Amino acid sequence: MCVQVCVNVCGWLGALALLSALALCRCLRRPGAHPHLPHVHCYSAGELQDGEAPAHFVSRSLRWDHYVPVQLVPQLERLQDEARRRRRRRHHRERACPALQLRAGLRSEPNERSISPWRYRIDEDENRYPRKLAFAECLCDGCVDVKTGRETTSLNSVAIHQTMMVLRRKPCPRPSGPGLVTFEVDYIKVPVGCTCVLPRTGR
Repeated sequence: MCVQVCVNVCGWLGALALLSALALCRCLRRPGAHPHLPHVHCYSAGELQDGEAPAHFVSRSLRWDHYVPVQLVPQLERLQDEARRRRRRRHHRERACPALQLRAGLRSEPNERSISPWRYRIDEDENRYPRKLAFAECLCDGCVDVKTGRETTSLNSVAIHQTMMVLRRKPCPRPSGPGLVTFEVDYIKVPVGCTCVLPRTGR
């Protein structure tokens, strides 16, 4: 009986030792190896069209043109081109809180009629897809008083953000060839507008 128990125990210990040795050999089989590294899609410059997302990431449910920050970019670019054609030699204007004009309200856009008005600018990042996004910028620190049409600091203008999925371009991990890139999914907060809030008060 004692002999049988000893044989069983020795058998289990031997099996455990064998498994441990196999695991150690697997880890040490190649210096710098990454056995659990997931498959990475790498692209050359010729495979990527300018301004287009890699085909691996494109699907019917994944369409960036559904996002307002993407939709506004062509419109903003047209406005910039018109300003260049008119040859307006104006210095860059600093952010200024505009006065509320009730008469022009019906013909203006929501960002101009808002009591926390904002403007759009094109944010460009060559290592991001979409490369160009429309970012909202609040024009007032406070908000516009509807009675006077002037800025009041009894309220504060703050940006409203939308979480958006983008792709980040990065160099392919080794041992891929030089010049190849890959894309990783990232989530960023894009300012899409402004609203009025009560100011923060210290306790």
